[in-house]
Amino acid sequence: MNGIRIKKAIILAGGKGTRLYPVTLETPKPLLTVNKKPIINYLIGMFKAHGVEEVAITVRKDDLEDFSWWLRRYQNNFNGLWINLMAEEEPMGTFGYWAHQLHTWTGDEPFFLTNGDELKEVDLSAMAAHHQKVRGLATIAAVEVPNPNEYGVLICEGDHICNFLEKPENPPTNFISSGLYLIDPKVREHLAGKIQAGEKFLMIEKDLFPKLAAERKLAAYKSSGKWFDCGNLQRWEKAIKGWGL
Repeated sequence: MNGIRIKKAIILAGGKGTRLYPVTLETPKPLLTVNKKPIINYLIGMFKAHGVEEVAITVRKDDLEDFSWWLRRYQNNFNGLWINLMAEEEPMGTFGYWAHQLHTWTGDEPFFLTNGDELKEVDLSAMAAHHQKVRGLATIAAVEVPNPNEYGVLICEGDHICNFLEKPENPPTNFISSGLYLIDPKVREHLAGKIQAGEKFLMIEKDLFPKLAAERKLAAYKSSGKWFDCGNLQRWEKAIKGWGL
């Protein structure tokens, strides 16, 4: 089947952004601007350009007012795209809210999941086609960076990810996770034990991906687009200077 189109996406915007204190004590990190536009706007624009129709944004309860103000200001820019803010009553990690709440919204179709604090330029249509071809349960958009020792490095065998190295001293490759994933909802079966035990705080990077990698069900899509991590003041400044070039 050709021309697969992913209709739903989730943006994780619930982090505290501690490495950007004191700036993020006042403004949630996804709402910080690059070239006068909030980081989250770029992500939504990328999803809209590739046919996504609905976007859910998970936020901290304390940040809901800030994001509500942001949505009122910019919602006309997202014409035709359904956007809904979801406030977490308690921290649930990068995958807990989906596993316990949003899985009913995504239903039985694959969906995109992305961190809300990075600038990224990924061909989502090509990524979806790659995901379908490899037939894994999840695909990570990988990007090549000059400083992989500062991130989690992806170790691949062909199209499959077989291991992760967290900030290795001598990285065997320059490819890291971009923080953007395409997920098949069947992955929830791999979390059944934790869900039934009532574990609400779940991390996709630790609780799911290693299991999928061990079963050769985790794929890598190597993206050639731009990518900037805005995680600290130096990287945010680099993004501001480099994104428009």
